Amino acid sequence: MSTLLETLSTLKIIPVIAIQNADDAVALGQALMDNGMPSAEITFRTPAAAEAIRQLRAAFPAMIIGAGTVLTTDHVDQAIDAGVDFIVSPGLNPRIVQYCQARGVLMIPGINNPSLVEQAMELGLRALKFFPAEPSGGLPMLKAMSAVYPVRFMPTGGVSLANVKDYLALNSVFACGGTWMVPADLIEKQEWDKIGALVREAVAAL
Repeated sequence: MSTLLETLSTLKIIPVIAIQNADDAVALGQALMDNGMPSAEITFRTPAAAEAIRQLRAAFPAMIIGAGTVLTTDHVDQAIDAGVDFIVSPGLNPRIVQYCQARGVLMIPGINNPSLVEQAMELGLRALKFFPAEPSGGLPMLKAMSAVYPVRFMPTGGVSLANVKDYLALNSVFACGGTWMVPADLIEKQEWDKIGALVREAVAAL
């Protein structure tokens, strides 16, 4: 698990992707890989998620692939069967966390206040998603929690090209999740060159 976290921390930015058509997954993955971002978090906000993950895994065996918006044990099973490396949820559901632990997959649940951090620590977790980051107080909130708790965070939600470097400058932040490089409308229009340009811009900012 710790090796995977180290890998995520070297990637720094994880594209968070809601994909409507699984057949777009490989072309999207190619745009990410070709432009220096060999990672993706495919969210279970659409029915295409599991198949998109399966196609990405087959096409890019070395890509670091996560499943996001995982809300049920069925989502966990689908994600693992499709070949994910890690699982992310918007909130902290102890039952889902323990199910992931039992299945041996890295789980990064969402938290946005001290009480939830302590509940996560009680479950043995040390890597947490700070979500939704900007609406929950952004950098000042994260700095306050980082001063108290020996955990690391992946801020997601309102993270953009304008503020990602500020988040990554915090020692407690191992990576940031963001949707700005992979807007849903560009995926639906199959504008892979435009997505590639946004990805290059994000990588260059690091």
